[in-house]
Amino acid sequence: MTSIKIKGMSCQHCVMAATKALSALDGVKDVKIDLKTGVATYEEVKAVDPQAVAAAIKKAGYEVV
Repeated sequence: MTSIKIKGMSCQHCVMAATKALSALDGVKDVKIDLKTGVATYEEVKAVDPQAVAAAIKKAGYEVV
């Protein structure tokens, strides 16, 4: 499992938006986000570029820290 810290989420809607953004990436599955800690974990079924992950989160309106 890979984990990242996401900044800017404040509600369950934010979690759903970030989850959708990560899940849309090719090679990412089983996304789980803890709103309280801001930590997202996911499984990579094939290599995923960390810059693509950051770009997807940014496009959803949040920031990877």
